[in-house]
Amino acid sequence: MGTSAVILTQKGRYSPEKLLADTIVSVFHADATLYFDNNKNYSNDGRFLYTTLNINNNAFAEKSEQSFVFSVHAIDNPNIDFYYHEDLALDSNLSLCQVGHIEDIYGVQQLIFNFIYEYLKLNPDDYFWITDFDWVYNWEDMKKIKSLPYDPHWCYQDPRLIDLS
Repeated sequence: MGTSAVILTQKGRYSPEKLLADTIVSVFHADATLYFDNNKNYSNDGRFLYTTLNINNNAFAEKSEQSFVFSVHAIDNPNIDFYYHEDLALDSNLSLCQVGHIEDIYGVQQLIFNFIYEYLKLNPDDYFWITDFDWVYNWEDMKKIKSLPYDPHWCYQDPRLIDLS
């Protein structure tokens, strides 16, 4: 399994329905394709846990060179709990949760960049975290990266160290 990534958002403001709606708009503005078949996953006791979407760089009728699975979790899914504030130099007073999981970033960095740029444009208080690294990207970071020529290794670089000169 490759490196995963997640969107971090304020726990008290999180809504799976809003994440689904913002995902649709973000995919639209990223000029990507979204496939959603409303396949919901439930726990053994019947509680909704998550649903998945597939985001592609081409229409489904075409051969897709980039594609990733994006999971939207329920509010009470225990997998959304976030405990890594200190590791990521985030304010420990923030009550964040992990939503919008991407299974594997390898090979889809440009598609993810376009999608996350549009997502954070809609949700500038959220963060994007690639789980193997000790930093997060916020809206300001994504604007800074967007102002530079595209670098396929953008997601492996600490945004605080990216030089604009």
